[in-house]
Amino acid sequence: MTFDHDRWTAWADAQAVVLAGRAQEAERLRHLPQATLDEATAAGLFRLVTPERWGGEGGDLATFYEVTRRLARGCASSAWTLSFLTLHSWILCRFSPRLQEELFAGGTVPLAPAPLAPSGVATPVDGGFRLSGRWEWATGVMHADWAIVNAIDGGPMGPRFCVLPLADMTIVDVWHTAGMCATGSNTIVAEDVFVPEHRTLEAWRIRMDQAPGAALHPGTNVTWPMSATLALAAATPALGAAEAALAAFTQRMADKLQAYSGARQAEMPATHLRLGEAVATVRAARLVWEDAIRTLGRIGPMGAAAPPEDLVAIRVAATHLVGLCNQAANGLAAAAGASSGFLSSPLQRALRDLQMMRGHMMFDWDRSMQIGGRMALGIGPGPTDLV
Repeated sequence: MTFDHDRWTAWADAQAVVLAGRAQEAERLRHLPQATLDEATAAGLFRLVTPERWGGEGGDLATFYEVTRRLARGCASSAWTLSFLTLHSWILCRFSPRLQEELFAGGTVPLAPAPLAPSGVATPVDGGFRLSGRWEWATGVMHADWAIVNAIDGGPMGPRFCVLPLADMTIVDVWHTAGMCATGSNTIVAEDVFVPEHRTLEAWRIRMDQAPGAALHPGTNVTWPMSATLALAAATPALGAAEAALAAFTQRMADKLQAYSGARQAEMPATHLRLGEAVATVRAARLVWEDAIRTLGRIGPMGAAAPPEDLVAIRVAATHLVGLCNQAANGLAAAAGASSGFLSSPLQRALRDLQMMRGHMMFDWDRSMQIGGRMALGIGPGPTDLV
């Protein structure tokens, strides 16, 4: 299917309405409803950024982010899950050509969670590695057929990504949370599982533009900086959630009458103040987001040669974006009255989801701003700074 930006944004707007109608069901299930997954598959969402060599559309990342933002207006945790499953096929296109042939054979697009913190151990053996470990926050695992995990291999080259069938792992049901419920981000466990060497990739090869599979996709965005791309992907649902909170509050204030006095809430100066603050904050968040996307578009083709100051700027922008969106939702919830506390309230759902997103390690305020401050002083990022 030919890539078409306008078709995708129109689909995302229509699908956001559907996701909003299913949001309570998704929270109850603690993963995506099957209908949501089926509709995304039918639309070709999981092929959006997959290279054309494997039957994808090879879409640009700016469109991918825009689709994610619009979907998140309906349900932020559903949009988060769909976007992660979509982008993870892009990550897999850096692995060996042999693995890519396996994964994309027959025109399929693999669905794989990718808990990337190196919390397991890969022990070298003849022909590959024996993998053992426990990985948390495996977003989308309830709908997956493969998994991407990061492990320490004990050698001098640092962590190694491993790809293995989900059937070789155990899912541990831990995802009982106040927000982002539909992501189903459970824990996955491997116990002495053999992983052939061609299904592994040293992390340093991705950082240094030496991923062997990228040669299959010249002239595409497969070699763009991975950490920066992922940081913006994870932050984007926050903007959609804040926009949804703003819309819900505005509608509620237009209809609400004050208790006892019967005065229209829309005529109260306090309402005007809170709404004006939120409008300004959400607009600021969107400007931060748009600027970060432009920066990524400018430096992405440079790959490993991308300027560190720009990579740090994207990391800081992602954190700032999530912080601004939380600020807007918190202010709106404080002014919305007790009805906003109901679990069925779109404002309440956005508030819970945003608070949960804020806890992601990529958006740790102190750590991100320290990285930004060091960069401003000419002190480059360290190897664990995820830029």
